[in-house]
Amino acid sequence: MAEAERIIGTPDTPEAAGDGQERPDAEQEQTPEPAPERPRGKRRVAVLFAVAVFAYLLDLVSKMIVVAKLEHHEPIEIVGDWLRLAAIRNAGAAFGFGEAFTVIFTVIAAAVIVVIARLARKLRSLPWAIALGLLLGGALGNLTDRIFRAPGVFEGAVVDFIAPKHFAVFNLADSAIVCGGILIVILSFRGLDPDGTVHKD
Repeated sequence: MAEAERIIGTPDTPEAAGDGQERPDAEQEQTPEPAPERPRGKRRVAVLFAVAVFAYLLDLVSKMIVVAKLEHHEPIEIVGDWLRLAAIRNAGAAFGFGEAFTVIFTVIAAAVIVVIARLARKLRSLPWAIALGLLLGGALGNLTDRIFRAPGVFEGAVVDFIAPKHFAVFNLADSAIVCGGILIVILSFRGLDPDGTVHKD
């Protein structure tokens, strides 16, 4: 009988009898799969649009207040004659340049918005998200004036009101565009790409 058990491999110990069942040690060695992490790109896109909406609304509200309270009134001095608030209508680009090309600037602003929207698909960098958000919000702010203000659609004059001494009058949308552009230049010099990769020459 013992010889038959040896040949067919019948277990004769409790440890052998437990073969085929899950062992506690094996369960402890198994590590649970990590929970799926939300893609970083989606968070960066959310930051881009949050910054854009904030910049756009700030510009829109400021222009509404200026048109209602400051237009056709005397300028308001903030820091003597060094910084004043003076409402003007600008048919040109930022800071009053190129008033003869209003339609062209409108098309350029629309093209910038489309490019930023397409670039957002591969966005992985937080600084780039902030920079593009500033550009997008500023472009949308001035484009809204181009479309809805007089003298006509795509020819509307932008409302400017920040008037430093010895400098062109501008608005918050212009400021957002300039700040976003400066940040992009800095990021480019540092070798940081919108997708988050860093390269060095």
